[in-house]
Amino acid sequence: MMPHPQASPARDVVLYDYWRSSASYRVRIALNLAGIAYDRVPVDLVAGAQRSDAHLARNPQGFVPVLDIDGVRLTQSLAILDYLDRTRNLNLLPPDPVERAKAQALAHAIAVDLHPVCNLSVAKHATALAGEAADMPGDWMRHFIRPGLLAFETMLGAFQQAPFCTGTAPGLADLCLIPQVYNARRWQVGLSDMPRIMSVEAASAEHPAFAAAHPDAVAPEL
Repeated sequence: MMPHPQASPARDVVLYDYWRSSASYRVRIALNLAGIAYDRVPVDLVAGAQRSDAHLARNPQGFVPVLDIDGVRLTQSLAILDYLDRTRNLNLLPPDPVERAKAQALAHAIAVDLHPVCNLSVAKHATALAGEAADMPGDWMRHFIRPGLLAFETMLGAFQQAPFCTGTAPGLADLCLIPQVYNARRWQVGLSDMPRIMSVEAASAEHPAFAAAHPDAVAPEL
Protein backbone atom coordinates (compact mmCIF):
# COMPACT_ATOMS: atom_id res chain seq x y z
CA MET A 1 0.00 0.00 0.00
CA MET A 2 1.34 3.41 -0.93
CA PRO A 3 1.93 5.72 2.06
CA HIS A 4 -0.42 8.67 2.37
CA PRO A 5 1.16 12.11 2.14
CA GLN A 6 1.09 14.31 5.16
CA ALA A 7 -0.35 17.82 5.45
CA SER A 8 -0.06 19.68 2.18
CA PRO A 9 0.58 23.37 1.56
CA ALA A 10 -2.46 25.61 1.12
CA ARG A 11 -2.15 25.77 -2.67
CA ASP A 12 -2.66 21.99 -2.80
CA VAL A 13 -5.68 21.87 -0.46
CA VAL A 14 -8.90 23.60 -1.47
CA LEU A 15 -12.18 23.45 0.41
CA TYR A 16 -15.34 24.40 -1.47
CA ASP A 17 -17.82 25.27 1.24
CA TYR A 18 -20.52 27.56 2.55
CA TRP A 19 -19.94 29.42 5.78
CA ARG A 20 -23.15 28.27 7.48
CA SER A 21 -23.16 24.71 6.13
CA SER A 22 -23.03 22.20 9.00
CA ALA A 23 -21.24 19.65 6.85
CA SER A 24 -18.65 22.23 5.81
CA TYR A 25 -18.21 23.34 9.42
CA ARG A 26 -17.36 19.73 10.41
CA VAL A 27 -14.67 19.51 7.77
CA ARG A 28 -13.17 22.90 8.68
CA ILE A 29 -12.80 21.68 12.27
CA ALA A 30 -11.08 18.49 11.12
CA LEU A 31 -8.70 20.33 8.81
CA ASN A 32 -7.77 22.61 11.70
CA LEU A 33 -7.28 19.65 14.05
CA ALA A 34 -4.95 18.13 11.45
CA GLY A 35 -3.00 21.36 11.09
CA ILE A 36 -3.69 21.46 7.36
CA ALA A 37 -3.54 24.87 5.74
CA TYR A 38 -6.16 25.23 3.02
CA ASP A 39 -7.76 27.72 0.68
CA ARG A 40 -11.51 28.26 0.92
CA VAL A 41 -13.65 28.74 -2.18
CA PRO A 42 -17.12 29.84 -1.02
CA VAL A 43 -20.15 28.28 -2.72
CA ASP A 44 -23.13 30.55 -1.96
CA LEU A 45 -26.02 28.18 -1.28
CA VAL A 46 -28.51 31.02 -0.87
CA ALA A 47 -27.64 32.38 -4.31
CA GLY A 48 -27.85 28.89 -5.83
CA ALA A 49 -24.17 28.60 -6.69
CA GLN A 50 -24.31 24.89 -5.85
CA ARG A 51 -26.38 24.38 -9.01
CA SER A 52 -23.85 26.04 -11.28
CA ASP A 53 -22.13 24.00 -13.96
CA ALA A 54 -18.79 24.64 -12.27
CA HIS A 55 -19.89 23.21 -8.94
CA LEU A 56 -21.84 20.31 -10.42
CA ALA A 57 -18.63 19.35 -12.19
CA ARG A 58 -17.02 19.10 -8.74
CA ASN A 59 -19.96 17.29 -7.14
CA PRO A 60 -22.90 16.05 -9.25
CA GLN A 61 -25.06 16.13 -6.11
CA GLY A 62 -24.59 19.89 -5.88
CA PHE A 63 -23.63 19.69 -2.21
CA VAL A 64 -20.88 21.17 -0.08
CA PRO A 65 -18.27 20.53 1.10
CA VAL A 66 -15.94 19.39 -1.64
CA LEU A 67 -12.29 18.92 -0.65
CA ASP A 68 -9.34 18.80 -3.04
CA ILE A 69 -6.43 17.22 -1.16
CA ASP A 70 -3.52 14.90 -1.87
CA GLY A 71 -4.32 14.93 -5.56
CA VAL A 72 -7.88 13.65 -5.07
CA ARG A 73 -11.30 15.27 -4.86
CA LEU A 74 -13.56 14.16 -2.03
CA THR A 75 -17.25 14.76 -1.28
CA GLN A 76 -19.59 13.89 1.60
CA SER A 77 -18.45 15.27 4.95
CA LEU A 78 -18.40 11.94 6.82
CA ALA A 79 -16.30 10.36 4.07
CA ILE A 80 -13.94 13.35 4.15
CA LEU A 81 -13.66 13.10 7.94
CA ASP A 82 -12.88 9.40 7.67
CA TYR A 83 -10.17 10.12 5.10
CA LEU A 84 -8.59 12.81 7.27
CA ASP A 85 -8.83 10.55 10.31
CA ARG A 86 -7.08 7.68 8.55
CA THR A 87 -4.40 9.74 6.79
CA ARG A 88 -3.68 12.30 9.52
CA ASN A 89 -4.18 10.08 12.58
CA LEU A 90 -6.80 12.31 14.20
CA ASN A 91 -8.12 9.48 16.39
CA LEU A 92 -11.69 10.64 15.92
CA LEU A 93 -13.02 7.20 16.92
CA PRO A 94 -11.87 4.69 19.54
CA PRO A 95 -9.92 1.64 18.30
CA ASP A 96 -12.06 -0.88 20.18
CA PRO A 97 -14.81 -2.13 17.81
CA VAL A 98 -17.61 -1.88 20.38
CA GLU A 99 -16.65 1.58 21.59
CA ARG A 100 -16.09 2.67 18.01
CA ALA A 101 -19.61 1.59 17.03
CA LYS A 102 -21.09 3.40 20.03
CA ALA A 103 -19.21 6.61 19.22
CA GLN A 104 -20.24 6.38 15.57
CA ALA A 105 -23.87 5.94 16.58
CA LEU A 106 -23.60 9.12 18.62
CA ALA A 107 -22.15 11.05 15.69
CA HIS A 108 -24.64 9.59 13.21
CA ALA A 109 -27.57 10.61 15.41
CA ILE A 110 -26.67 14.14 14.33
CA ALA A 111 -25.08 13.73 10.91
CA VAL A 112 -27.32 11.01 9.48
CA ASP A 113 -30.66 11.48 11.25
CA LEU A 114 -30.98 15.11 12.35
CA HIS A 115 -28.90 17.15 9.93
CA PRO A 116 -30.45 15.98 6.61
CA VAL A 117 -34.02 16.87 7.57
CA CYS A 118 -32.82 20.32 8.71
CA ASN A 119 -30.90 20.95 5.52
CA LEU A 120 -31.54 24.39 4.00
CA SER A 121 -33.00 22.96 0.81
CA VAL A 122 -35.37 20.69 2.74
CA ALA A 123 -36.58 23.54 4.94
CA LYS A 124 -37.13 25.75 1.90
CA HIS A 125 -39.16 23.05 0.16
CA ALA A 126 -41.25 22.52 3.28
CA THR A 127 -41.85 26.26 3.43
CA ALA A 128 -42.98 26.29 -0.19
CA LEU A 129 -45.37 23.39 0.41
CA ALA A 130 -46.81 25.24 3.41
CA GLY A 131 -47.62 28.23 1.24
CA GLU A 132 -45.00 30.50 2.80
CA ALA A 133 -46.62 30.15 6.24
CA ALA A 134 -45.38 32.62 8.81
CA ASP A 135 -42.12 31.50 10.44
CA MET A 136 -42.35 28.14 8.67
CA PRO A 137 -38.58 27.65 8.37
CA GLY A 138 -38.10 28.34 12.06
CA ASP A 139 -41.01 26.11 13.10
CA TRP A 140 -39.64 23.30 10.90
CA MET A 141 -36.13 23.58 12.32
CA ARG A 142 -37.26 23.74 15.94
CA HIS A 143 -39.64 20.81 15.44
CA PHE A 144 -36.74 18.52 14.52
CA ILE A 145 -33.68 20.05 16.20
CA ARG A 146 -34.87 20.10 19.80
CA PRO A 147 -36.05 16.45 19.99
CA GLY A 148 -32.92 15.36 18.14
CA LEU A 149 -30.65 17.15 20.58
CA LEU A 150 -32.64 15.92 23.59
CA ALA A 151 -32.05 12.36 22.40
CA PHE A 152 -28.36 13.15 21.89
CA GLU A 153 -28.22 14.56 25.42
CA THR A 154 -29.56 11.27 26.76
CA MET A 155 -27.12 9.27 24.62
CA LEU A 156 -24.24 11.30 26.05
CA GLY A 157 -25.07 9.85 29.44
CA ALA A 158 -23.33 6.64 28.35
CA PHE A 159 -20.04 8.51 27.92
CA GLN A 160 -17.87 10.59 30.22
CA GLN A 161 -17.53 14.17 28.98
CA ALA A 162 -13.91 14.84 29.86
CA PRO A 163 -14.53 17.43 28.48
CA PHE A 164 -15.59 16.32 24.96
CA CYS A 165 -18.42 14.00 23.99
CA THR A 166 -16.54 10.73 24.40
CA GLY A 167 -13.33 11.66 26.18
CA THR A 168 -10.42 14.02 26.62
CA ALA A 169 -9.92 14.90 22.93
CA PRO A 170 -12.33 15.98 20.20
CA GLY A 171 -13.93 13.07 18.38
CA LEU A 172 -16.32 12.49 15.53
CA ALA A 173 -19.34 13.18 17.74
CA ASP A 174 -18.01 16.62 18.67
CA LEU A 175 -17.39 17.51 15.03
CA CYS A 176 -21.01 16.63 14.26
CA LEU A 177 -22.56 18.13 17.40
CA ILE A 178 -21.06 21.61 17.49
CA PRO A 179 -22.32 22.72 14.03
CA GLN A 180 -25.79 21.48 15.00
CA VAL A 181 -25.65 23.47 18.24
CA TYR A 182 -24.79 26.52 16.14
CA ASN A 183 -27.92 25.86 14.07
CA ALA A 184 -29.98 25.35 17.21
CA ARG A 185 -28.95 28.76 18.51
CA ARG A 186 -29.58 30.32 15.11
CA TRP A 187 -33.16 28.99 15.15
CA GLN A 188 -33.69 29.84 18.84
CA VAL A 189 -33.97 26.28 20.09
CA GLY A 190 -33.99 25.98 23.88
CA LEU A 191 -30.86 24.24 25.15
CA SER A 192 -30.77 25.15 28.84
CA ASP A 193 -32.00 21.69 29.89
CA MET A 194 -29.17 19.92 28.07
CA PRO A 195 -26.20 20.29 30.47
CA ARG A 196 -24.01 17.63 28.83
CA ILE A 197 -24.29 19.30 25.43
CA MET A 198 -23.66 22.69 27.01
CA SER A 199 -20.49 21.43 28.68
CA VAL A 200 -19.20 20.05 25.39
CA GLU A 201 -20.03 23.32 23.66
CA ALA A 202 -18.10 25.27 26.29
CA ALA A 203 -15.05 23.03 25.93
CA SER A 204 -15.17 23.28 22.14
CA ALA A 205 -15.39 27.07 22.25
CA GLU A 206 -12.02 27.09 24.02
CA HIS A 207 -10.37 24.87 21.40
CA PRO A 208 -8.55 26.77 18.60
CA ALA A 209 -9.57 24.28 15.89
CA PHE A 210 -13.24 24.81 16.65
CA ALA A 211 -12.96 28.57 17.09
CA ALA A 212 -11.22 29.04 13.74
CA ALA A 213 -13.88 26.93 12.00
CA HIS A 214 -16.85 28.78 13.48
CA PRO A 215 -19.17 30.40 10.90
CA ASP A 216 -18.53 33.82 12.43
CA ALA A 217 -14.81 33.36 11.76
CA VAL A 218 -15.32 32.61 8.05
CA ALA A 219 -18.45 34.62 7.28
CA PRO A 220 -18.26 36.72 4.10
CA GLU A 221 -17.75 40.42 4.55
CA LEU A 222 -20.92 42.41 3.99
